Amino acid sequence: MTKIITYNVNGIRAAVRKGFMEWLVAASPDIVCIQETKAQDDQIPVFELEMLGYKTFSFSAVKKGYSGVAILTKKDPDHIETGIGIEKYDNEGRFIRADFGDVSVVSVYHPSGSSGDLRQDFKMQWLSDFQDYVLELRKTRPKLIVCGDYNICHKPIDIHDPVRNAKSSGFLPEEREWMSGFLETGFIDSFRQLNQEPHQYSWWSYRANARANNKGWRIDYNMVTENLKDKIKRVAILPDAMHSDHCPVLLEIDV
Repeated sequence: MTKIITYNVNGIRAAVRKGFMEWLVAASPDIVCIQETKAQDDQIPVFELEMLGYKTFSFSAVKKGYSGVAILTKKDPDHIETGIGIEKYDNEGRFIRADFGDVSVVSVYHPSGSSGDLRQDFKMQWLSDFQDYVLELRKTRPKLIVCGDYNICHKPIDIHDPVRNAKSSGFLPEEREWMSGFLETGFIDSFRQLNQEPHQYSWWSYRANARANNKGWRIDYNMVTENLKDKIKRVAILPDAMHSDHCPVLLEIDV
């Protein structure tokens, strides 16, 4: 059984100060897909993570203190791939892939469009280009686990107030439509495969006591290709981990 966690840490150094390392020891996942490291490669506590039994592979943004993804793993991967080969995206450090035998695990950080129209347009273009890249990748790596912060709530059940947020970035009709289309290409939202309960969120605004009141959004996913559907054994959202405005999302899968 492989225990995989996706976690937008909103700054790896800040998360470490808030007890991330202690949490990692207690949770003991095999693989952690991290988004928003907000660190250059040399600012990630690689040595400390190694002491805990994790190899660290990271892909940072050119701009300091911004974006960035990483994969922490107990098992050595056969191969690491960074970026999707399009400079404007790869400059933002949004994609890293680790291959383990015939299964590949991805940590991806989809852009947010909440800062305005320019970034929303960038996000929609990224989503289209990302999907094209993944469809091509599946020709050679058909077993994919694509973990990350998608910055999209798929359905009304995934957001605390679908009516008031109908025009908010992250819950726009075109974003939700993209998510449906992405799933239709042969992916499974592993969490919803086993859990249909409402009020299950992975991100909360820092404003207005949102987390205490569980007024959240489910925007972090462990997506798996349909050929791994029967291997999904357990899923969970872990809101008690308080190192970020997101929380970890767990997938236990028999690979």
